[in-house]
Amino acid sequence: MTITLPYDEGFLTANVDPGRAVQTAHSELHRYTPPLSPEELIRQAMEHPIGSPPLRQLARGKNRVVLIASDHTRPVPSRLLVPAMLEQIYQGNPDAQVTILIATGCHRGTTPEELEKKFGREILDKIPVVIHDSTQSDQMVDLGVLPSGAPLAVNRLAAEADLLVAEGFIEPHFFAGFSGGRKSVLPGICSTVTVYANHCSRLIDHPAARCGSLTDNPIHRDMVEGARRAGLAFILNVVCGPDKQVIGAFAGDFRAAHQEGAAFAGRLCSTRVQGPCPVVITSNGGYPLDQNIYQAVKCISTAARVCSPGGVIIAAAACRDGHGGQVFYDTFAQGGGPAEILRAIRAVPATETRPDQWQSQILARVMENHRVILVSRQPGELAARMGLVPAGSLEEAIGLADQLLGGPQPLTVIPDGVGTITVETWQRRKTSSRFKAKEE
Repeated sequence: MTITLPYDEGFLTANVDPGRAVQTAHSELHRYTPPLSPEELIRQAMEHPIGSPPLRQLARGKNRVVLIASDHTRPVPSRLLVPAMLEQIYQGNPDAQVTILIATGCHRGTTPEELEKKFGREILDKIPVVIHDSTQSDQMVDLGVLPSGAPLAVNRLAAEADLLVAEGFIEPHFFAGFSGGRKSVLPGICSTVTVYANHCSRLIDHPAARCGSLTDNPIHRDMVEGARRAGLAFILNVVCGPDKQVIGAFAGDFRAAHQEGAAFAGRLCSTRVQGPCPVVITSNGGYPLDQNIYQAVKCISTAARVCSPGGVIIAAAACRDGHGGQVFYDTFAQGGGPAEILRAIRAVPATETRPDQWQSQILARVMENHRVILVSRQPGELAARMGLVPAGSLEEAIGLADQLLGGPQPLTVIPDGVGTITVETWQRRKTSSRFKAKEE
């Protein structure tokens, strides 16, 4: 039997003894066939927006238009989305001055090469691009306090726009419930202080701050309010299949369109896993999502939802950019183990949240109960210093798991750990009506 996982810009495979028990948790996402081509899905969504007039109507009389676009860490098909939005903006106002604002959140800045790969030369030659820098307080506007008590400071370019719109994509998110929609603003174009407070230990530990969960999720609640105050007027979000092709498109009001898109994604991404699961094998979905260990925490947290206490998680992520955050790395390389790391993080006040603290909190929470083996292109010393078990191949990782557990165990494979919601985090509803995603 062969196990195949997305990895970097290709795949990682391993041959497994045919006598070994293996279950593969593919979501419905892998079996869904869209009724239209990506271009037609996007066009239809733009012509029939949800809870909003068409973008061309919103653009009338609006001169300064800011289009928020995702950064290099997200596989958003901006080459399809941005032209569709620009077309309607210029239909509404041919003289509109459009600026693309890259929603980096607290990530590093997107490089010129990454911008060209993402948008194409034609768009870059016509539309100015500004890369958000969350550390530049003089480029932010104070918009008050969020429901959690976090201060809200948003990129001045967006806050002072006549019309603020965003592209993006919707997939399960390990503490915000789903990506997309309001996340273009928070964390996308907010200050470091705002992002850190929104990702504080108290909110990360909230039982509703989980994959697939919008109802009562305090992190999501803050994000919605942040986008509302910033004036986000229209979104074009897509859901992508395992090959990164568009299989669903949702345009319109940032709340209503995102809710419909989350319902669609939630129905397709849900899957049932039969336990117990002593060894769970997963990946971060390949490039660009598996660029570093920081991002790989997403698939690790998915595996942890179904992995037996004391079990082993094998995460495949190429990590071509290394650890992904110096403070994140130092927390584990210099810390005293998961329990001590968690105690220290939970003692930090929300207003003093540290860089990458949320990612460290979630990884430490997993490592308290599971051994984590990382298959990557990085030298083994990098993972080992963080308390992870390094492996150079999937076969080696499975062998290490057997050693750690005292012999061969049944294997549970979740090929797409980012795009999958297990039954523990998303209950399917047997109903003839549309699958509903609830939010505040």
